[in-house]
Amino acid sequence: MDKNQPQDQQINVELSEEIAEGVYSNLAMIAHSNSEFVIDFIRLMPGVPKAKVKSRIIVTPDHAKRLLGALKENIEKYEASFGKINQGGGVPSFPLSFGAAGEA
Repeated sequence: MDKNQPQDQQINVELSEEIAEGVYSNLAMIAHSNSEFVIDFIRLMPGVPKAKVKSRIIVTPDHAKRLLGALKENIEKYEASFGKINQGGGVPSFPLSFGAAGEA
C-alpha cells in the first residue's frame, strides 16, 4: 500500500434530536475574509421589520469551495428527479395574507 495515497476513511457522525429537527431559513448572507467564509442563515418574515439570524456557519475558503461543488451536484440531481428549480428574483415575496390571522 502506498502511504502517499489517501485512504478511504469512515467517519461516524452524531446527530442529536435537536439538531436533526433543523432550522428554517429563507435567506442567506455570505461574507468573507482572506481566511474564512461566514454564512448567516436568516428567517425573514413578512410584516416583521427585523429579520433574525438563525444560524451562522464559518468555513475555510477550501471548504466553501467544496460546499459549492456539493450543492451544485445535489441541485443537478434534484432537478433531474423533480424538474428545474424556478428562481424568483431577489428577496422572497410572501402573499399579503401570510402571517395574518385566519381560519385553519
